[in-house]
Amino acid sequence: MNLQVRDIDAGTAEEAAAPLMGNEAIARGAWEAGVRVAAAYPGTPSTEIMESLGEYPASDLYAEWSTNEKVALDVAIGAALSGVRAMASMKHVGLNVASDSLMSQSYIGVHGGLVLVVCDDPGIHSSQNEQDTRLFARFANVPILEPSDAQEAHDFTKLAFEISEQFDTPVIVRSTTRLSHTRSAVRIGPRVEQAPKGFVDTPSKTVTIPANARRLHPKVVAREAKLAQYFETSPLTVWEKGDRTVGIITGSTAYLYVKEVAPNASILKLGASYPLPEQAIRAFAGSVDRLLVVEELEPVMENEIKAMGIAAEGKVFFPRIGELSPELVRSGLAAAGLMDAPAPAISLDIEPMARPPVLCAGCPHTASYLALRGVDARVAGDIGCYTLAAVEPLRSIDTTVCMGASIANAVGMAAAGETKPIVATIGDSTFLHSGIAPLVDAVYNKADITVVLLDNSITAMTGGQDHPGTGRTLRGEATHKVDYETICRAVGVEWVRKVDPYDIGHLYQTLREAIVHKGVSVVISSRPCVLDPVKIKGTPLAVAAAGCVACQSCMNLGCPSITWTEDMFEGHHKVQIDPATCIGCTLCAQVCPTDCIQPVTQ
Repeated sequence: MNLQVRDIDAGTAEEAAAPLMGNEAIARGAWEAGVRVAAAYPGTPSTEIMESLGEYPASDLYAEWSTNEKVALDVAIGAALSGVRAMASMKHVGLNVASDSLMSQSYIGVHGGLVLVVCDDPGIHSSQNEQDTRLFARFANVPILEPSDAQEAHDFTKLAFEISEQFDTPVIVRSTTRLSHTRSAVRIGPRVEQAPKGFVDTPSKTVTIPANARRLHPKVVAREAKLAQYFETSPLTVWEKGDRTVGIITGSTAYLYVKEVAPNASILKLGASYPLPEQAIRAFAGSVDRLLVVEELEPVMENEIKAMGIAAEGKVFFPRIGELSPELVRSGLAAAGLMDAPAPAISLDIEPMARPPVLCAGCPHTASYLALRGVDARVAGDIGCYTLAAVEPLRSIDTTVCMGASIANAVGMAAAGETKPIVATIGDSTFLHSGIAPLVDAVYNKADITVVLLDNSITAMTGGQDHPGTGRTLRGEATHKVDYETICRAVGVEWVRKVDPYDIGHLYQTLREAIVHKGVSVVISSRPCVLDPVKIKGTPLAVAAAGCVACQSCMNLGCPSITWTEDMFEGHHKVQIDPATCIGCTLCAQVCPTDCIQPVTQ
């Protein structure tokens, strides 16, 4: 095999090194490749890609926050079919939303290069699952590139546009949390403008009615074979010759762990995990005594290699769950009998302090969930920082499935005969993402539910990105601001009320009235996020210790500014407020039965 190796020279005179996060490197690679249209919905660990692209000149490219991931991909598809290079980015669960478009676009192909960047979350740091995007690539019959570090994130993104245009296919670039958020020196270069090709009027290719799709599908199968042949000698496929006792096939960030733990092993690094270069794999397997596959999450490459009739081992030694690490790779190789077991970790007799996740001090969602707990409702939750209300002390969310599921879940609960009051809670960005359609369904099918729309005027969970309800675009330009009450009434909701969650009395009363109403009712709990776009800081509150009866009412808010003191009252600890973190929201003062919480006076 005449495999190429990765270029590791110092770069050309036009190149310079810059310390970039993996996501910033992806954005830079797209910009250098001449991308003209980019769209995304924010989601950790992918968010910084579009934030970074939004910092490049508007004259170079159009960049937007889309209402959801499918819209983002559809925007990119429209641009690619119009003859310019386009990119969409999202996290792994966002690909679920965009998959309908991806499946069809695999048949259609591209005109300008079309790249889809998907960031997986092994270890489930900020997601509801840890699905493996490589399975989606195989499902959709589109190639997937897997960089292992920030430099490759930059380089592979540029190459992805070339592959897309050469083979007339969308291309997925897969990152992971560790790669997206790592930072290292990256050789960067100038932007290479790509002349727009214009729209090519070929309905037989771009209109996927059954008659056309039947003709296109064989081309997809043939394309797969051509891509596999391309990867045989591509610089993405690297054979590092070493000890012939064992050969390791790996890729993505797992490659770095393998290099650290077994630097002398023979390694076949696959920068593209679909389609696999079968000839290169056979040649590599034949050169070693034993073959192992080291990959995170599912045994995607392992199963494909075994299907070739090649003896390989992998997940019998390495976990399918969570992130890999040098320690886990070392343990796996030790279990395979290839090296000594790692020394037992030193046991330190230290009990780490428990730090459960909580909502921010003064978060407007706190009062909304406190009220829901007070009315003993069955609550279908959604995706956002407010999901933290599922744990103590608020403990007022019963289900959380995925983005936009809460309202339809509530409809199902009502249809099943749930006897408690049924409430769906959903954030403003999530409502626009995928909450409007289920609200239409609820009205159409006359569901007896209450929807609490938690409007904090930002996409808070992912760091404060704008959306159609903020009145600002990705680049901070003023634009139309969605009116939630108008939307709710337009789809047929007759009972709609807007409340300030800092007014607890009014909030409780409004919620009770909403629950009593027969049919769909909507309570819009509206108060800006206390952190984004600016950090809110009002006059802090303090506890008059003499009046505190240790009733714990304020502790039920779960506010991180409120803690116990050593002082006791009838066997229970009194409380105190940290003036440095308190923002003066007054929620604790409103629930205090002894009126001993007051603003700090100068």
